[in-house]
Amino acid sequence: MSVTQSREIRLASRPHGWPTADNFQLARTEVGAPADGQVLVRNLYMSVDPYMRSRMNDAKSYVPPFQIGKPLDGGAVGEVVESKASGLAPGTIVISSFGWREYFVADAKHLRAVTNPVKPLSTYLGVLGMTGMTAWVGLELVEAKAGDTVFVSAAAGAVGSVAGQLAKLRGCRVIGSAGSAEKVKLLTEELGFDAAFNYKDGQLVAQLAAAAPDGIDVYFDNVGGDHLEAALSALRPNGRIAACGMISLYNNERPAPGPSNLALIVGKRLTIKGFIVSDWNARTPDFLAEVGGYIAAGKPLKNKETVVEGIERAPEAFLDLLRGESVGKMIVKLS
Repeated sequence: MSVTQSREIRLASRPHGWPTADNFQLARTEVGAPADGQVLVRNLYMSVDPYMRSRMNDAKSYVPPFQIGKPLDGGAVGEVVESKASGLAPGTIVISSFGWREYFVADAKHLRAVTNPVKPLSTYLGVLGMTGMTAWVGLELVEAKAGDTVFVSAAAGAVGSVAGQLAKLRGCRVIGSAGSAEKVKLLTEELGFDAAFNYKDGQLVAQLAAAAPDGIDVYFDNVGGDHLEAALSALRPNGRIAACGMISLYNNERPAPGPSNLALIVGKRLTIKGFIVSDWNARTPDFLAEVGGYIAAGKPLKNKETVVEGIERAPEAFLDLLRGESVGKMIVKLS
């Protein structure tokens, strides 16, 4: 039986507060040949995402926790190297959840083949992947429509940058917050946001009020905490919140107090809807039809990426993501 040498990133220990490089281990392993109905895949690109931080904890969540001593997993784009499954010939590009490793063997049913792939292939982890679908689902959930004013936090990040662009394509006025002057410039000069501000430059409520003096209709929340509090102040009556993530809280060792103005939810008749993108898998064709249609039509929808090369640098990429040092989708290109 043929054996393929591979490297993978394993969870070495569970973090307390902010993760460090010591929580990860680079390991060498051997991958066997595929059995009937299986394929051997070489990963080309892998994704690191904020939700992975919660999976490092030994706590019940909507996805199972990573196990100590075992490889992590996440979105990846790869190429079939050897196949014993019909319809997946060698050379086929596939999407999987078997990231954080160079090679793997899996049943064909756990892979999604890509026909007529677009370049770069990492797009299937960004605009045309879980990132893009997360942005699309959030906007669908709160029925963002032409004429709405939409505020997006962490707007220069993977999901935020796509959510803002999709809202613009739907005819919304879009405001974004980001953590540097360079990111603010990216939002307004390259991604088409109507306004943006650096949340580190001053009081959030005041900055949001200046950008949206008449208030906002929709808040796409990637941050939680003080951003949610500011959004509650700015939302108009019957406003809607798509609660996508709360990265400001992920590394807290103790629960943080909630916004002090939650009572506004009652008086303004606000709607807050949390979501998990995997619950919407049945709507994937609708997502691909709309977003893929924008790309095919040459609409202004950019797939911003920060690319780090080498499996050994995947933990570094993940930590940089949590520190807010990336722009757009954080991608690891495997050599």
